[in-house]
Amino acid sequence: MNFPADLKYTKDHEWIRVDGDVAYVGITDYAQGELGEIVFVDITTEGETVAKEEVFGTIEAVKTVSDLFMPVGGEVLEVNTELEDQPELVNEDAYGKGWIIKVAISDLSELDGLMSAAEYEQMIAK
Repeated sequence: MNFPADLKYTKDHEWIRVDGDVAYVGITDYAQGELGEIVFVDITTEGETVAKEEVFGTIEAVKTVSDLFMPVGGEVLEVNTELEDQPELVNEDAYGKGWIIKVAISDLSELDGLMSAAEYEQMIAK
């Protein structure tokens, strides 16, 4: 399983890649593996400001639907439109083409409460 060291992780299995005060958010390789085949990604919060740990959308697999939680508070700037026609990108490239939203971070200090790759790996090993 792959856990890039340059990302931060949440207890709810989201990852965040920060570039200045903007960040990309997706679900981890572990999460997509647990969900199975992703068939639909539903994000209805584009243009909205969403608080840390609030739901920003849902992801649907063949067997279940799961909420997606914001790793940090901020405005949802963009939704990955490629996922409309190819939701399987989340399965195929969770940390690359399978990103879900782009966010303008409200408070960079909220990143301090997220896990490193090593901490996330320890959490899921339990």
